[in-house]
Amino acid sequence: MIYYDRRLCTAHVLPAGAIFACVSGREAGVNPGQPGDRGQADPRVLLSVSSYKSYQQAADSPGNQFRCNRERAVDKVIIVQKYGGSSVASTEKICNVAKRIQKAAQESQVVVVVSAMGDTTDELIAMAKAISKVPNERELDKLLATGEQASSALLTMALHELGVPAVSLTGGQAGIITEKTPGKARILKIDSHRVRSELADGQVVVVAGFQGITDSATWADITTLGRGGSDTTAVALAAALKADKCEIYTDVDGVFTADPRVVLTARKLDRISYEEMLELAGQGARVMHSRAVELAEIHGVNILVAHSVREVPGTVITREDQIMEARNPVRGIAHDTDVARITVAAVPDRPGIAYQIFHALAEADINVDVIVQNVSVQGVTDLSFTVNLAELARAEKVLAPVIRNIGAKQMSTSVDLAKVSIVGTGIRSHPGYADKMFGALAREGINIVSITTSEIRITCLIEKADVQKAVQALHTAFELEKPEGEAKGAIG
Repeated sequence: MIYYDRRLCTAHVLPAGAIFACVSGREAGVNPGQPGDRGQADPRVLLSVSSYKSYQQAADSPGNQFRCNRERAVDKVIIVQKYGGSSVASTEKICNVAKRIQKAAQESQVVVVVSAMGDTTDELIAMAKAISKVPNERELDKLLATGEQASSALLTMALHELGVPAVSLTGGQAGIITEKTPGKARILKIDSHRVRSELADGQVVVVAGFQGITDSATWADITTLGRGGSDTTAVALAAALKADKCEIYTDVDGVFTADPRVVLTARKLDRISYEEMLELAGQGARVMHSRAVELAEIHGVNILVAHSVREVPGTVITREDQIMEARNPVRGIAHDTDVARITVAAVPDRPGIAYQIFHALAEADINVDVIVQNVSVQGVTDLSFTVNLAELARAEKVLAPVIRNIGAKQMSTSVDLAKVSIVGTGIRSHPGYADKMFGALAREGINIVSITTSEIRITCLIEKADVQKAVQALHTAFELEKPEGEAKGAIG
């Protein structure tokens, strides 16, 4: 007798002299003595030797799309592909994406991560706020996760229509375990067993991006990873699976020197370092999610950003030491209009006051940027900082009791500001870039409200109305329209 399991493809001699073998198949099992039958019997079945031979012949036949696991390309590379909301915004676009995946699946094992269709997430948020001004965060996560689940199921159906074996999984089914923080949970770990098992069965695995579940032996809540979280899902899966490629497909050709909708002469970069991409993403460049870039750098995952329809070379995000060509010290201009500034006036100038303010924000998981403290006058000072516009109301609520406790005079806010940044690893070793940036803005009559820097970035807070003019002026000043190595001061 032969004992087989559909998930394995090895044969073992049992002590009694029987053979332990396996037969793959998309179905749950095959009835004993009926080779090729798509029954729903237990996948672990005892067969006679003659029945096994008959089954093996049927499974190996060219017409069987779910052939024996012996024929699985175990040496195939693993590719993780992510398709953004604009790439799956309609059923027609979903069918086009399915054709691209079909081509990739001929030579590779493919895991696909999808975002929600088009503006689905915004529409779901609008519906939630039509019912509740401040929706319960747990229920909002559960609602928003349905967008990606719908697109993953539809894409899987499209693959079936092309004859491609595929299965859709939620983030939780794919083993993505996260923190309990609603709305922007971080991934703690990935149990990749389910995904690997489905790949081993010859399936294209379509995972709903942007989501995971909390870790619990008895229950788990659905969580979401925040805006752009599907990028993070894709990179995290690529790291967990040790994938050979991680490809992010979107509605642009790659990473540009500036937003091409703002600067018509913006140039696509062939390569960019993790460090530079992380700064660009953190300062408003929307082509990649900053947490995804951070995760890729930690795990050494090279990312290709490319267009989901046009067959053009994209941009590779990789380690700086792999970028050897001559290049401009400034690689790109980023801008962010989703900015709100909070100013706490007449703050007592004594130790521990700033800690109380920023500790309260940190406990509420609110990120801050562009922190400015004025010179103390008569024992008090003003403290200003920026937060994401979407976090403003929550930040005000968190800070209100703190302001009273520390004895500050008042808290005021502004939503008419924006950030513009220059980014490039060459900034740290080449002088004069602050001078050139401030001069370009001055020539356009743009006032700088405040300034913050990192080792490879200079950011200015300016009036929101001046953003487009500022980005265009800076792109021209640093000659970013020119090919790598041709701009003044380029490394080479």
